[in-house]
Amino acid sequence: MKNILEEKRILITGGTGSLGKSLVRRIISGERGNPKKVIVMSRDEGKQHEMRLSYLSRGASTDEVIYRNFLNMLEFRIGDVRSYADVCAAMRDVDIVINAAALKQVPTCEYFPEQAVMTNCEGPVNIVRSVRERMSTPEVVIGVSTDKACKPVNVMGMTKAIHERIFIAGNVLAEKTRFVGVRYGNVLASRGSVIPVFHEQIKNGGPVTLTVPEMTRFLLTLDQAVDTVFEAIERAFPGEIVVPRAPSATVLDIAKALIGERNIATKIVGIRPGEKMHELMVSEEECDHTIIRGNFMAILPMLPELQRDSPDKSILGKEFSSGDTVMTLTETRSLLERHKLLVEQRDFADTSELLR
Repeated sequence: MKNILEEKRILITGGTGSLGKSLVRRIISGERGNPKKVIVMSRDEGKQHEMRLSYLSRGASTDEVIYRNFLNMLEFRIGDVRSYADVCAAMRDVDIVINAAALKQVPTCEYFPEQAVMTNCEGPVNIVRSVRERMSTPEVVIGVSTDKACKPVNVMGMTKAIHERIFIAGNVLAEKTRFVGVRYGNVLASRGSVIPVFHEQIKNGGPVTLTVPEMTRFLLTLDQAVDTVFEAIERAFPGEIVVPRAPSATVLDIAKALIGERNIATKIVGIRPGEKMHELMVSEEECDHTIIRGNFMAILPMLPELQRDSPDKSILGKEFSSGDTVMTLTETRSLLERHKLLVEQRDFADTSELLR
């Protein structure tokens, strides 16, 4: 395991979200080397304050290493990726940028598409512009994308697809910076995912609301999402998009696994605006330039300036859809149990950690 973060200055935009918080925890643990500085940039002072206090409390009670890291290493900044000035100030002298700032709720983006464009498209433009205008020269910039960017049918996916292309094209005029991306599906128990919603509905006696029972979604843990970012930092070439080889499940089986033996009803509410029945991580059009790299895949860039002879010869033969290899109910229950996401009735007195 390489010390890819040793003595690096790292900026995480949107760093108070579920992924951002997991990134910070893993980064300052030192598992990939001890960074020099970790900067968390977001526009939510309340979440920053909560995050800061959580590290202070944790350090004072159980983990002196994290407490020391907090004092010496972790820095919080109020700022917005929509603001070029904020981006330039935050990116000054950093080595690694992870852009996790996003509007990611599908219905919200459908009703406020202009807001999604400003965060999910103009934010990445500001990051690329900062590099092009020599305001900063990071070694690598990671764009966090989503399976909804693959053949997008909703505003969230459309803006994230443009985000990917902005970063890919950013490589053409970047002399010293490598722009790459990561793309993955639903992150278990993250803010906005279906599992905390189901937990809350079960806690209140139901019903558990399902869109369409046969709808499938890729399932990853937050740690797997972080591993994908680390893979991109370490191994991705300019313009590549790294995709984890993740399992999938139906929403009905997810609900059944969480409900267990409880007498709780389910209710079908139909597909929400902009949703798909099955998600794609790699489209049919992308599979002929997607290589398999261990537990991950890499979608190679189509721009001729970024193409290279790849030593990886294993090409993905077909699109990677959540409807292809769906786990059984038993497998789904086992996955959720393994990651401590199944809650017994007696445990519902305190589900605050699951619902964060």
